[in-house]
This record gives sequence, C-alpha cells and structure tokens, in this order.
Amino acid sequence: MSSASESLQPLSVSLSPQERFEEYLQTRGLRQTSQRKFLIDAVFSEHDHFDADELIDRLPRRGQENYVSSATVYRTLREFVDAGLLKSFQLDGRTVYELDYGYPAHDHLYCTRCRKLIEFQSEPLVQIRDEVAAEMGFRVSGHRMIVQGVCKDCGKARRKKRKQDLV
Repeated sequence: MSSASESLQPLSVSLSPQERFEEYLQTRGLRQTSQRKFLIDAVFSEHDHFDADELIDRLPRRGQENYVSSATVYRTLREFVDAGLLKSFQLDGRTVYELDYGYPAHDHLYCTRCRKLIEFQSEPLVQIRDEVAAEMGFRVSGHRMIVQGVCKDCGKARRKKRKQDLV
C-alpha cells in the first residue's frame, strides 16, 4: 500500500519509540526481546501505512539473521497499538497500521482504484468537529476520517482512456 505523507512532519517527543515501548513492557511485567527491538526499528524506519503481511514481506526470511515469525509479528503489532506507537484501522477488509507516536493527528483520502492513502490535516475540519460535539454535549477524545474516492492520477488515466475510446 502506498501513502503520501509529505506534509506530515514528526513531532518532537521526549522518548524514542524504543524507550516508549520499553516503558510499556515494564508496566506489564514483560521483557524487551531482540525481535521486538528489530520490529520497532523496521516499523519506524519508514513513514507508511502497511498491513501485517506487507511488513512480513519486508522482513528477513526464515534462516536469515533477525528472522521474526508471522505469529510474533501479529502479536507485536497489537502490542505496538496498545502501547500507543501505532494506530490500526480497517480498510478493504484488512487491518492497516500507521505510526501514531510522534506524529500529529490527521485524516486520510483513500483512492479506491490504486489504494493510495493520502494524509492531510485540516483545522477547519477539527473546528467543525468540535462545534458539533459541543452542541451535542459530547467530549471528543479523537476521530478518524477516511474519504474514499479516486485520486488525481487515476482520474487522469481514466479520462485519457475515455478520449481514446471516442476516437
């Protein structure tokens, strides 16, 4: 899955993702393992959206150094979400993950043709959300919006195709 996130810059945070996760593990009486450390580095080395299978495809294979089993990947991704390092959401029947820790709140445009996710921030959107919540006596703890449609590139490709069909 590709993502466009040029506009989102990481926020300044007091702890690295590794340190934040170690704190999480300590509060639960769990220990840090080399596999968990490797997975944090792999996940936080790129700012993109991914599902577990896409992450597994990027990792070393069985028999190679730093191999991590699929079961460990799935379990550790859930721990990363619980620790506040990642957010997960459903998209086309798959669980998609994105970086949460150290990144600003944002929403998404999703192209249903090429599956590109485009991140954006909108202060007017947040203002409308807060106004509606206030009118309803609702205290906002967060929101997720995914606008589905066709991206500019796919829209251009379709228009070109149609013009050719008319000739």
